[in-house]
Amino acid sequence: MALDPVTLLAGPRGRRLCLELARELLDDTQEADQLRQALFYAAHELDPGRGNSRVLFGPGAEQSSQPSHSPEDVARLLAVVPLSEPGERAILQALGAAVDNARYWQEPDGEDVLAATPELDVPLARVATLLSNSLHCDWWTAPLAPDAQWVVDFLETPAGPAAQKTLSEILERWHKAQVDEEDDASRNRPADPGAAWSGTWWSKPPNGVTRSTRALGLVGPAGLQLIEDSMGWTKAAVHQIHVPRDARVYEIDSPQAWAELCRRYPLEATASRRHDWYRTTARTGRWVIPDWAQVGQDIDAIHLTVTGYLATAGRAIPVNDDLMTVLAGWDPDQTYWLTEITQDESTHQTWRNDDNEGWTPSIAL
Repeated sequence: MALDPVTLLAGPRGRRLCLELARELLDDTQEADQLRQALFYAAHELDPGRGNSRVLFGPGAEQSSQPSHSPEDVARLLAVVPLSEPGERAILQALGAAVDNARYWQEPDGEDVLAATPELDVPLARVATLLSNSLHCDWWTAPLAPDAQWVVDFLETPAGPAAQKTLSEILERWHKAQVDEEDDASRNRPADPGAAWSGTWWSKPPNGVTRSTRALGLVGPAGLQLIEDSMGWTKAAVHQIHVPRDARVYEIDSPQAWAELCRRYPLEATASRRHDWYRTTARTGRWVIPDWAQVGQDIDAIHLTVTGYLATAGRAIPVNDDLMTVLAGWDPDQTYWLTEITQDESTHQTWRNDDNEGWTPSIAL
């Protein structure tokens, strides 16, 4: 399936991707420098945290010394600045930046606000068209790749509880925890969505289940490169898994597919998510997430395509007349396995992240 530029511009992560790629494709001309400056100052001025979580330091940081740039300025420059043909590295770096800067527990940052402005619709469509014509993006619309699924475990991550749990125990405990949190939140948290309160903001399956991504050639599994709110990990263990031939896979390749999953298996999440999701979407109302314990009775794997992620993540997606949902906390191309999965012991490797080289394989485990 061909990558649709309109789909890329439908969601905040897709628009941020196009903004990041435009920055990656700029050369060293005066026009490019003008756009870089306009992007920087326009995003700064639009950032909800300006003056608090986002501040300028150094010479010229005084308010009176800062250049003023509007979305119209950025749009005018981006519409005409030369952009080089995007290579695989530039595309992956831009995609990684768009993913890493996702946040669902507070307001979008200045770059996301800038990318969402209608003034940038046409110039960002120019970048989206470059992506849709690139062979490096062919896999973004592809379904699960069963012959190349890799699990990534970042070794700096603190180890979880030592006790091993079965998949059914993980899903049952997750379900109980969600129901208990929702009940507690409905009684003890403020009903005002704008209240200063934060809690659970994600809608992904529980962390205890296996999750995998496809391999991307020499750069390794996608799970090394595409991580929401990454922690700067420098070492990871990876291994391939055996995918059951008869696995029942559900593809989240669009907002509609995500909404349908929530429609089939709804779990109320209004009280527990209303404050965070109001901040990130500016929408009010009732919220639901998929009941993963119920999903697991009918489906073995949930795969989120890159395109599905870019068009869906971070948006308030209608489920029915009075229910909405947000896809939050997933990574692009990630598959969550709601069935028991075995690993291929012969494929264990370690990978290291170097500032200059990026992720490279180290010694076998």
